[in-house]
Amino acid sequence: MKSTLGTSPARRRATLALLGAGALAVFVGAGLAGSVALPAAELPGALASLLAGAPEGMAATLLDLRLGRASSAFVTGAALALAGVMMQALVRNPLADPYVLGVSAGAAVGALAALLAGAALWLVDAGALLGAVAVSLLLYLLARRDLGGKRSAGHGGGESSVLLLTGVVLASACMALVTLMLSVAPESRLRGMVFWMIGDLAGTSWRLLPWLVLGGALLLARRHARALNVMALHADAAVALGVEVGRLRRFLFLCSSLLTACAVTSGGSIGFVGLVVPHACRHAFGPDHRILLPAATLAGGGFLVLADTLARTVLAPQQLPVGVLTALIGVPVFLFQLHQLHLRSR
Repeated sequence: MKSTLGTSPARRRATLALLGAGALAVFVGAGLAGSVALPAAELPGALASLLAGAPEGMAATLLDLRLGRASSAFVTGAALALAGVMMQALVRNPLADPYVLGVSAGAAVGALAALLAGAALWLVDAGALLGAVAVSLLLYLLARRDLGGKRSAGHGGGESSVLLLTGVVLASACMALVTLMLSVAPESRLRGMVFWMIGDLAGTSWRLLPWLVLGGALLLARRHARALNVMALHADAAVALGVEVGRLRRFLFLCSSLLTACAVTSGGSIGFVGLVVPHACRHAFGPDHRILLPAATLAGGGFLVLADTLARTVLAPQQLPVGVLTALIGVPVFLFQLHQLHLRSR
């Protein structure tokens, strides 16, 4: 039976409080877990020195590194999940994910080109961001009529066909360039390039920009939650009720592209978070975007922190790319959800 937790303010608050507590618990566990155990007696002092801004001792240093990486994992997972909700609302398809329009593929071209050239880490991040922005701008120019909402009236669910097809073609072109770069890459750089393609959070730390983008996108999306609920039913009904569909679609495209660009820049091409988490939240809490948007954000962040913690501890001291764990967890969960939906529809 589909949950109705999103139908009353009290239940929405209780749901978000529960998800927030779960995310906090996973975040704390990420700071404690690792190949080197942290003595319980040293934790209060390590935490105090960390909060003071001057980590002292091995325990404080380890806690600083782990919590910094957990912070990066949380904001990356939250951005992917929120982008997934927005992308599914944009194309009106619950099986869409943040990578469907080729933004991730464009970021991969920029990042791998920098890696192939042996550039510094910040140039790799800059290359990924530039590649994502370039593909987003090109996609907007090629499919601006769809994003303007001019094709929505009387066309049912076909208003996103040009947008989707253009995104698929651009993604295919970018992946051809990625394959070319991987085929000519020297042996010394190939491993790093492959890890980036799979999705890897090793060496990441706390950064302000992704948090600002995530917070701004979530606040703005919450203001449009009711309009998203109407548009999810039918674009024509939304127009009849006074919703500016074209403006809303452009907003969703811009925010989802920025969120995906930030996430890919931070952790590479991490799959399944933007697909499985929104779908699971919609299944658990219902389609109301007033609860779906913040719930997917919290669940996505917590899920990726948990997956990254497993990636660096399950075969410690060897670390796995976190994208492997998200795929191994996401595939059976998603197939189970599809099976349950099929059984209920019969």
